[in-house]
Amino acid sequence: MSFEKILTDWQKQQFKPIYWLEGEEPYFIDHLMQFAEEKLLSDAEKGFNLTVFYGRDTDWAQLINACRRYPMFADKQVVLLKEAQQMKDIEKLEAYIEQPLTSTILIVGYKEKKLDGRLKMAKLLKQKHEVFTTRKLYENELPVWVKQTAQNMGYVIQPKALSLLVDAIGNDLNRLYNEIEKLTLNLKGRKEITEDDVEEYVGISKEFNVFELQSAIAQKNMGKAIKIIQYFDANPKAGPLQLVLPAIHGFFCRVLMLHEAGSGSKNTNAIIGSNHPNAIADHTAAVKYYSYQQTQQILLLLHEYNLKSIGIHDAGSSGADLMKELVAKIML
Repeated sequence: MSFEKILTDWQKQQFKPIYWLEGEEPYFIDHLMQFAEEKLLSDAEKGFNLTVFYGRDTDWAQLINACRRYPMFADKQVVLLKEAQQMKDIEKLEAYIEQPLTSTILIVGYKEKKLDGRLKMAKLLKQKHEVFTTRKLYENELPVWVKQTAQNMGYVIQPKALSLLVDAIGNDLNRLYNEIEKLTLNLKGRKEITEDDVEEYVGISKEFNVFELQSAIAQKNMGKAIKIIQYFDANPKAGPLQLVLPAIHGFFCRVLMLHEAGSGSKNTNAIIGSNHPNAIADHTAAVKYYSYQQTQQILLLLHEYNLKSIGIHDAGSSGADLMKELVAKIML
């Protein structure tokens, strides 16, 4: 079952006895848990019929006892188990999963991993109940997610503003959601999010960011690249090396795929995961300025400097020095 389907069912007051939410993307689990806590019961019902547990502080018997209680002054009760991955002996819930109380809605948030599919409990969950498994979104899925999230809030986000957010934050969906929400609260009646808004309210410079550094490298503009790196050096939160290197690596991976697809490929948008003119221009320029063999060498260089950034084969150079050295070697 999908995230959207679960929400739709809940909004229609259609419930299953048990929902098992697992996987490596916490945003979807957190969002469903918050919705369940706030919306599944009326305010009058919550006092008697909403119980929230945390895995680290809960034992299996305590949870089962709560699930086997009958609702008071309502036709259902809701039991939430948050951070279930920290609960000891969680497999002992198997007996309840096999025969749950139909008036109880048990929702389990099992973050960072999946339940071992070989366990009888895992098989019972899949056979009888709803299991929702999350994953981290791929880089090329993020723009669509951000655009859709803004639209769901009633706003339009300009392509450049969208790129700034995605390039600066990456696939941290909880942070992306919070930043979009923050932007909407500051628009004072406007319905369009611009790059100026992102710069002012999120604190991402529209001139000095990973996206612009990537563009400078693509265009072989050494002066602009060094200027951006110097800005990062003076403003460490604007461009930490741990963010910059993966972004540039991803960019040149896509450039390599464009080389492999051949000139004039009709799949450019699909390969780079964007139809934004600036993104297309940067990737097209990189294909022009860097041959297939050079692109392969750049990817090896990026691996080498990633190791240096964590102290391997490096005597303690600053992030800015490593970036300047790397950019110079890329543009040779």
